[in-house]
Order: sequence, then structure tokens, then C-alpha cells
Amino acid sequence: MDDIDPELCYLGFEIVFDGDTTKLSIENVFDFLIDDCDLRIVSPHSSISDYVALINDLPEKSMHLGEMLKEIGSLTEHELQYALRLQEELSHQEELGKGDETAIERKKLIGEIMVEEKMVHKPVLDAALEKQNEVKKSEEQRKKTIRVDAVKLDNMINLIGELVITGANVKQIAENEGNSDLNEAVSTMSRLIEDVRDGTMNIRMVQIGDTFRRYERVVRDLSRERGKKIELLISGGETELDKTLVEKISDPLMHLIRNAVDHGLGTPEERIAEGKSEKGSIYLNAYGETGSIVIEVVDDGSGLNREKIFNKAVERNIIDADQKVSDQDLYQLIFAPGFSTADVVTNISGRGVGMDVVRKNIEALRGQIEIESEEGIGTTMRIRLPLTLAIIDGFMVQVGSYYYILPLDMVVECNEISADDMFGKDGGNFLDLRNEVLPFMSLRDFFKMEGERPKRSNVVVTEYGRKKAGLVVDRPIGEFQTVIKPMGKLFKNLKWAGGATILGTGEVAIILDVPMLIQYVQNLESAKAEKVVQ
Repeated sequence: MDDIDPELCYLGFEIVFDGDTTKLSIENVFDFLIDDCDLRIVSPHSSISDYVALINDLPEKSMHLGEMLKEIGSLTEHELQYALRLQEELSHQEELGKGDETAIERKKLIGEIMVEEKMVHKPVLDAALEKQNEVKKSEEQRKKTIRVDAVKLDNMINLIGELVITGANVKQIAENEGNSDLNEAVSTMSRLIEDVRDGTMNIRMVQIGDTFRRYERVVRDLSRERGKKIELLISGGETELDKTLVEKISDPLMHLIRNAVDHGLGTPEERIAEGKSEKGSIYLNAYGETGSIVIEVVDDGSGLNREKIFNKAVERNIIDADQKVSDQDLYQLIFAPGFSTADVVTNISGRGVGMDVVRKNIEALRGQIEIESEEGIGTTMRIRLPLTLAIIDGFMVQVGSYYYILPLDMVVECNEISADDMFGKDGGNFLDLRNEVLPFMSLRDFFKMEGERPKRSNVVVTEYGRKKAGLVVDRPIGEFQTVIKPMGKLFKNLKWAGGATILGTGEVAIILDVPMLIQYVQNLESAKAEKVVQ
């Protein structure tokens, strides 16, 4: 009792308050005695995840720790000033005993003070520190970079393209001259042009992760609006893609994600009834595959309803009621204009517009979209895109008197094929490629070319999206740096052409759309095989 000071108060109150208000509003209620007592307002543990989410949503700009915690409502101005006073006192003691501390240690110190004084929870502080470090790293990275106008970069790419074409012309002249010294100089020049080309193209490559992270808020807002619990999981964000492609793929991805929220994933009650957790998941994944970039939008919802899609297609006279349709062909119908199976029209989907635009936009980028779905398990939307839209490594072939370019990344190998191997087969054209069945097609037949066929042709084995097909050509020429020139409106219905390029001789060579040709070959041979079975 001798240690008790009669002038001081030793009484404390712990008040549990449940209300829809802010920490600052509660502090204002105690404003009349805030200087005469130690007031600590700590939010319940259930709010920690909300605070962490608010921290992650803060803008990517440099902020002090106290400013961040004030911004999200976890710390009040009075608490911040109190913590700074304590920090100053402790720092003064350290200076007297151990010397001055670094700025980083001071930041840690004020965070420790806030936790010890029960102003903030440790997980919230850790999230704020992590955000601070991320912003710092981002700022350091920005200091190492320089902003360049996209128009200037596009002009540079065009000039590199013209340099590639001119280099090919010089190489052609050198080969005709037969001068060994000139050929060696041209060979060195070609390597340098290729290095300049690759370096310039890399400037345009950006990581797709920043685009993916934009959808976190979209998923959160849409899930709340629809009364659903959904989380967005991202992987492969470090995958690099041409900046032009990243910009143009944003809208199609947005539509696929909104569709997954509205159609794919059910409410917590519906998911529990299906034996799943109440929280649904949407996965955004990106990775490279055989000269292309693959982007997947996956949900763990109910999957596509095959019967519903089939009945809707019959109702719209797209297919007959007794027609047999594979799952892949049936699922592609959701990309038809005006096609929708939604029972209710919402502000997100159900109007039957959008999915056809998604496919058109992706195909305009020389890409493809595939669907995999299993009822009760989920749906995967898989987009395949080329690495770039400007310059590629090509493989030149000759058919008749014309030259064609195949993207080199999609060429697996090239083998000779005799006339006996090409004709007289029941059920379609297939090759035994080291115990692997390979469907193939003659480009002469595809282009309906007349004239004498060579005694021995060559089959170029191509691969895209884990599918293979052989394209029979008269003569393979070899690797060729290809500047992609867009085709005019006159050729917009030429589905098998992905563009054109100018050869060193000034002639024009068509760049073949290998994915479309592979799909064509596989569909052709499947139809032949089915006809033979019937």
C-alpha cells in the first residue's frame, strides 16, 4: 500500500463494443479524457484479414508505416503521435548508450511500439511492412528504367523489320556473286541484325502479372455483388508477352473472369450442397509452350451443362436434335453470336453477347481459345497466343513456284516422303512417325495447284497446342527471319494465312496459319475415318 500514489488512478475498464463504426469515431467519444488515461482501441481478430486486404489495395507509392496504418483505419492520429513520442525517447536513450540507429531500425522500432502498446495487431503490421518493402523494390526498379513513347518503339520495330528484309536481299545477292569474303561479311551482318532484332523485341516484352493483379478487385467486387465467396489465385505472373498483346488481351480476359463469377461459381449454399467448400476459386495461369503463350482461366464451379447447351443449340436450329456432337464441338457453340444459356439476365452476363467478341479478338491476334469442362468439377478456358506480332523466326518451304513461311517454333522436324506413302491409303493420310500416328496433308492439294509433282516430297511435322500434323511440301528451303506484314481487307476471309512477308528477291511469301492448318488436317482425317467406319 505504501507504493500507491493517492493522486493516480489504478482502475482500468475493458469494454467490448459491437457496432458499425470506425476506430477514429470511437476515439472521438473519449476525447475529453484521452490525455488523462491510456486509451487503446483494438479491433477484433475477425477484422485482421480485412485490414490486410486494405493494405494490399493501397496505391503503389512510398508511404511511412504510420501513414499506411492511418489510411486503412487501423491507427488513429493520436496513437501515431504517441508512438512517435515513445520512439523519440527510446532513440535518445540508444544514442546515449549505443550510437545512432539506421532509418530501417527506427521503422522497425515504431512498429514494435505499436504492437507492444496494443495499437495494432502483429499480422496487420507485418502486412504493412511487406507492402512497404514491395513499394521500395518497385521504386528502385523504376529508377533503373526509362519511359519510352510506344509510338517511337513501334517505329523502331518497323525500321528493324525493314533492316531484316534488306539484310535478306543483301544475302541473296552475295550468294549469287559467289564471293567467299562477301558471304562471310554478310553472314556476320545477318547475325548482328538478328541480335538487334531480338534485343529490340525484348524491349516490348512485359510480365503479364501486373495485368492479372488488376482482376483481384474485380473478382472481389463482383463476388460481393452476387452474394458469393470467391478468391482469385494467380500463377505464372512472371511470364513475358509482347506489350501490344497484353493490352489487347485484357478485355477478353475480363469477360472470361466475369463469366466465371456469374455462371461458373455458385453461392455458398449451392457449393455446400454440391459437397464443396463455400468459397470458390478462380485460377489465372500463364506459361510458355512451343513458341506461344498459354493463358488459362480456371474455375472450380459446376462446369458447363452439356444438355442445356445442346437443347439451346437445337432450339436455335444450329444443330439437329438427333445429331451426334462431340463435347469440344458443342462447347465451341457458346462463342456463337447471341448464344446464352443463362436463365436470368444480369448486369454481368446473360444477354448472349460478349463470348463471340472474345473469340474474334483472340483470333485477330493469331490466337486460339479452347474449352475443357467437366460437370461438377469446373471449367478451363485456355487461350494460346503468339509471342509477338512483329518479327518471327520462320521456316521457308516451296510448293510449286510459290514460297510459304511456317513459324519455326511450330516446326518439329522435316522428313522425305515418297509418292507411295502419300496415296492409296484407306481412311485417310497417316504416317508412322516412330510408332506415332501422324495425320498429314499435301499443300499442293490444299491450294489446288496444277503441274507435275516432284518424285519425292518432304513432310514438315508441325505442332501446336499438343497437336501434331504433317504438311507435305515440294522443297524445304530453311530458316528465314520473317517480318510479318498484315494482309489487306481483300484477304480477310483467307483463314489459312497469318500474314505475309517480303523476301530478299522482292517476292511476297505467305505466312501460313499453322494452328488452323493442324486443326483442318485433324478434322479432315477424323471425318474420313468416321466415313470408313460407317
